[in-house]
Amino acid sequence: MSRQRRSAGFTLIELMIVVAIIAILAAIALPLYSDYVARSQAVAALDEITSGRTAYEERANNGDSDATLYTTVDNLGMQQDTERCHVTVTAPVNGVGEIICQIKGNPEVKDRKITLARNSSGNWKCQTTLATRQTPKGCYP
Repeated sequence: MSRQRRSAGFTLIELMIVVAIIAILAAIALPLYSDYVARSQAVAALDEITSGRTAYEERANNGDSDATLYTTVDNLGMQQDTERCHVTVTAPVNGVGEIICQIKGNPEVKDRKITLARNSSGNWKCQTTLATRQTPKGCYP
């Protein structure tokens, strides 16, 4: 009686199915990961300008009216250009002012802005030009 040897291993169709499944999973995962990276860059950018809010508020509450105390970013304990932001500040007019971060980063967030806006009552609001899915918590597109 002769025995047939069965070949061991995977057939071509089985390998093609595995490759197709991996491609589908990658097609789903890559955009999600890209959004995750963009959001993390936005959160880091917001963190960089949040530190200047305290110094800005202190100067505004002391009645400092010299615009250079605000618009010179160094006076607020921040740097104008960082790894994540190009920071600009507007001096308060009737108590209203802004700290603005123009984001540096991947193409999805590059040149978008996060703004900490102070109203005349001294309350701060975070606004942004980012897409909703990339917006840090507490900010509004």
